[in-house]
Formats: sequence, C-alpha cells, structure tokens
Amino acid sequence: MIDPSIVPVSLVHWVGARRIIRSLYPPVDLFEDIADPEDWPLLIAAEQKSDPRLMETIGALDLVPPARRVSGPGASYLMAPFTHVSPERPSRFSAGRYGVFYVARAYETAVLETIHHHGRFMAQTSQPPGWTSQFRELVLDIGASLHDLRGGIVAFAPALDPDDYAMAQQLAAALRDGGSDGVIYPSLRDPDGVCVGLFYPDLATPPVQGRRLDYHWDGVRVDLVRDTGTGEVFRIKES
Repeated sequence: MIDPSIVPVSLVHWVGARRIIRSLYPPVDLFEDIADPEDWPLLIAAEQKSDPRLMETIGALDLVPPARRVSGPGASYLMAPFTHVSPERPSRFSAGRYGVFYVARAYETAVLETIHHHGRFMAQTSQPPGWTSQFRELVLDIGASLHDLRGGIVAFAPALDPDDYAMAQQLAAALRDGGSDGVIYPSLRDPDGVCVGLFYPDLATPPVQGRRLDYHWDGVRVDLVRDTGTGEVFRIKES
C-alpha cells in the first residue's frame, strides 16, 4: 500500500480539457434542470408517482453529497459517472464503490485513452471488424487541488501500472476517504499526456459538446478515428 501522506497536492487549472464518452445515453432531465440540487429529493418523490423507473435513470444519487451536486445544461455529463457505479465496472481509481470523472488535458490523449479501453472491450467480446460505436467529445474546464502522481517517483509506480489497477484503487480510496478531491497522473496510453480523476462533479464546469467521432475496429485494435462532422479519418499509430 502506498502511504497517502507522501503524495503531494498540486493546484490544477485547465481550460478546454477533454473527455470522450459513448454517445449512447441521453441527458437526465433532473440534472439538466435549473432546480437547486437541494430540492432534488422532493422532485424525485413527486416524479416517482408517475414514473416508478425514474431511479434507474438517475442512479444512486446518495453517492454524491448534496453540497457537491451540480445542475443545469450539461450537468448530466458530470453527474452520471458518480451515480451509475458498480463493482462490475471498476476503473483505475475505483473498484466500483464510488464514481470517478476521468478527463485528459488534451484531445489526443483523450482519444488514445478511450481507444485503448474500447479496443479491450471489442477484443474480449470477439467483435467483427468495422466501424463501431459513436463517441462524443466533451470540452470543459477544471479547477481543483489534486493529489499528484506525476514526476516519475518510484513509490508511485504501483499505482500507475498499465494493466493492474489494484494498488491505484487502494490508494485512491484512502485519499478520497481522507478528504481528497482527486488525482492528477501521467496518461498510461499517451507518453506525453496528462489526466485527472476527479472524485466529485463540482470540480469541473458543465461540458459543452465538441466533435462526434466513430472508431474503426480492424479485428485486433482500433486503427482509425473518423470525425463525423468533417468526414476526416485519422490513422492511429501502433504502440
């Protein structure tokens, strides 16, 4: 276990950071409304009378402290990763007990991060070659004091293992339980990239939508990315 007390804290202020997500899920009306998040429980109670499946859409709202919830246009993109969590969908800095909002400093890094994970899914499910799921780019600003795993410090190496997330999850859980807002760390898919994992949604501005993207699966890896707005196709270099 990495001692959380040795991890330094850095002020992170990014303008125009990037996150890429699947274009599968529509916005949640509750999050997009301008209603004060403190009023959400009353609104939910009223809406459930006509829509008993409402909570399936909203997710586990209790996982986000009321003071840290966000609302308004674009808020669904911030809230959803924290209310829809499961041990069946762990990530680098969470075993599924709480949500983490992952963001890259640059678009190129966000692409390389997502094609890695999308490629693993395609391989594990033996998908045939072809253009696959549609994705959307989110553009947002971040302002937070985050625990910093950069700098090539040997003690942090186990938390930055490319494939084994066990130590990263243990460290992140300890940091979060100790009051941390998240971590900043070097991308494991882009040698020049930097990413953050935020533990709460109020550390970022509501995103605006950028490019719409298609990923091409060649049967082994994601080899092409298409900007559906311009029609341009970009080849991904083999790592």
